[in-house]
Amino acid sequence: MDLNKKAALVLGGAWGIGRAAALALAGQGMSVAVAWYDRQSAIPGLERDLAATGADFCIIHADLREPGAAQTLAEQAAAKFGRLDLLVNNVERGGWPVVHGPYTPAQWDLEMQSTLWAKRNMFEACLPFLKRQGGAVINISSIAARVGRSGPAAGVFNQGYAAANAGVKALTADFARRGAPGVRVNELMLGFFETRHGPGTRGWDLLDENQQKAILDHTLLGRTGTLDDVARAIIFLARDADFMTGATLTLDGGYILGGDTAPPMPRGVEPPGADTRFK
Repeated sequence: MDLNKKAALVLGGAWGIGRAAALALAGQGMSVAVAWYDRQSAIPGLERDLAATGADFCIIHADLREPGAAQTLAEQAAAKFGRLDLLVNNVERGGWPVVHGPYTPAQWDLEMQSTLWAKRNMFEACLPFLKRQGGAVINISSIAARVGRSGPAAGVFNQGYAAANAGVKALTADFARRGAPGVRVNELMLGFFETRHGPGTRGWDLLDENQQKAILDHTLLGRTGTLDDVARAIIFLARDADFMTGATLTLDGGYILGGDTAPPMPRGVEPPGADTRFK
């Protein structure tokens, strides 16, 4: 999909990954509506940086837990630009065990409401607009769906967050069927990134040096992801993945595979070139 002169709605855009996505899409010539809920102090800087791209944009406050908020947000974005071509479904709330400790009902409900319910509502509200000229949806999720509260990630991901992110896969499949053939829907599953489960977050700073090192050692590429890494992946899914829908792109530096590297090939017991077909 050619992004120039198209319009995107990016959720969670006040900072971090949402902000990076909004700026990257604006740099591709898209008009961008950015939704935010908290971190109000970041909005003046976001407004300045978006203006510097020369793109048409608007910044909208929304609490997507509220009834009707998703519909209102989609209508505002579509009315501003006269169209809607891309939804970056970047909304969630995850509870870090090292931050929040044992579960409370309120924390569990918040994770389900934001990670699943808000994503579902935003897709429903945006789909009629996306279908008018064809478009795409990118659901942002976490490798917590795969690894849960285990290993080096035990202090980062808890069971509710893992369960909610596992549910994103089911939403992605359903959305892809509903959107086809004109609207592509894919999932971007993220590992440890700066501002998201990595450096620059309150939870990361609560991990001690050994806990942080264990996460990096478990990641095949030996580092956490950058905002540029995820922004380029979002551009790929929006612009270049025209024959891709209902799929999950995992961007985790190899964390799911684990930190163990492949050992050298053993010598074996047969000489090189031996014919073992009849043994």
